[in-house]
Amino acid sequence: MKMSERDRAAAAGMAPGAITARGFLGSDERALADIVAADEEAAAALGLDLGAAADRLAELARKGEAGLGEPVTVEGRWLVRSEESRGRLPCPWRDGFYHKNSVSVEALEGGERLVFSELSLHLLREHHFCQGEGSPFRLDPAALKRLLGP
Repeated sequence: MKMSERDRAAAAGMAPGAITARGFLGSDERALADIVAADEEAAAALGLDLGAAADRLAELARKGEAGLGEPVTVEGRWLVRSEESRGRLPCPWRDGFYHKNSVSVEALEGGERLVFSELSLHLLREHHFCQGEGSPFRLDPAALKRLLGP
């Protein structure tokens, strides 16, 4: 698949050290377009709307803020910990800046756990980019489905 200049610049910004120390691709060596296409296909097969998943995670993060950095139980289903950090991170596609934060959501049943940031949710919602395999903030479609349920 041919990459646009914008996608080429985004891919360069995802390398370790460009925007974040660890980057966005983890150990994944696939082209950016291939990563996005595979995750979109996996989400569709699961009946998962990536935008709706991002919205739900954002809602859980907001509810987790009540813990002021300590874990809180949300809706009797998840243990959520929202931690704020100073500063903002740019989107690799150069369409905004997002607060540095770290949110973990763990299912009380089954133990599925995901860690994400405000930027992670933007990447998921707007670019359908779940991040590469091995990335610490990867929002794998199958893991999202297990965590959020039907």
